[in-house]
Amino acid sequence: MRKILLLAAIFILFFSGSDYLAKIQQKNDTDDLSVFRTLENGLTNIKETIDIESLLHYITDIFDQMDDSFTDFQLENKEHPENIIEQPTLTTPVQQLFSVANIEIGDTKAIVEKLYGEAKRVTKNEYGTDWHAYHDKYRNFFMVAYNESGGVVGLYTNQDLLAGKNEIKMGTAKETVRELMGEPLSSIKKGFTNYMLESKRDYDMFHSGNSFITFFYDKHENNTVTAIQIINNQLENSKEVFYTNGTDELMEGFELQLFDLTNATRVKFGLSPLVWDDHVRITARKHSLDMAKNDYFNHTNLQGLSPFDRMKADHIHFTMAGENLAYGQLSSIFAHEGLMNSLGHRKNILQHEYEYLGVGVAFNSESQPYFTEKFYKK
Repeated sequence: MRKILLLAAIFILFFSGSDYLAKIQQKNDTDDLSVFRTLENGLTNIKETIDIESLLHYITDIFDQMDDSFTDFQLENKEHPENIIEQPTLTTPVQQLFSVANIEIGDTKAIVEKLYGEAKRVTKNEYGTDWHAYHDKYRNFFMVAYNESGGVVGLYTNQDLLAGKNEIKMGTAKETVRELMGEPLSSIKKGFTNYMLESKRDYDMFHSGNSFITFFYDKHENNTVTAIQIINNQLENSKEVFYTNGTDELMEGFELQLFDLTNATRVKFGLSPLVWDDHVRITARKHSLDMAKNDYFNHTNLQGLSPFDRMKADHIHFTMAGENLAYGQLSSIFAHEGLMNSLGHRKNILQHEYEYLGVGVAFNSESQPYFTEKFYKK
């Protein structure tokens, strides 16, 4: 591209000559005009002789100078080493089968925060406790749930922070997971009810030792492990219903968790995190509530308004926008992992041009959550 621009500059200078170069130097005497002086000298000869071979010779010399300049510029503008966020060195867990960011079920909050500092966000989850989200600009992202005494009872990550006593890690094939872990659960008991897990699912849940371990697979990456959730027996068994009662606190928790999960995934794929937008969150909430109350699931509401119509009605100005919907998942984690396995929704999550995101959640009469994500660019 820069060579095309340079050729254009040569063409202009050919007809404007040294007068134009003089104007440039008058504009800023402190600029390094060595390249332009070379052009001026060359163009003087070219205009006198119109020798194509000389033209090519001068252009080649100038490109060499420009390449050196651009190389120096790129080296000067590389990220400074002190700004590079390093991944922790992962070690084999001591007590448990798996660890996340070297944290195991049974560790303490004091250990976690000695290693990683305070959580960036604390939000209510479906287990009646909180997810504490730790990350550095969404790199090295993981979440931890604690019990009342500060013990680690839940872990989640969708980044390369998984270590285990066996060969399973991020990117391990589904078949290998099943070979090493055995047959996954087909149901889970809550209270006196046995709930069947959906047969066509993109995750496997196992009961191993003192924990329920869920591996999420990315079917667009050959059904390999893309995330893990670990919940200890006590916390899982304390959740006596399949769907937790939909409180305002849980609604906001699900919204912010889905936002963080989206950004952690974007960063994992080399994209910039999105900015939270309260205004569009309201638009998203209203649509989730409308679907929950009126028992439908569609991007177009019962009045025929599209996602873009609803944004415009709420005076949200955008040049590009998209919407993701999910319904009936147990949590924001399950909703997000499901959306990533749906190609259209995945494209929204990984669209590099989007700048803002708002998430709205609502619950129907059976406490089943409706999730609406609204992405846009101004």
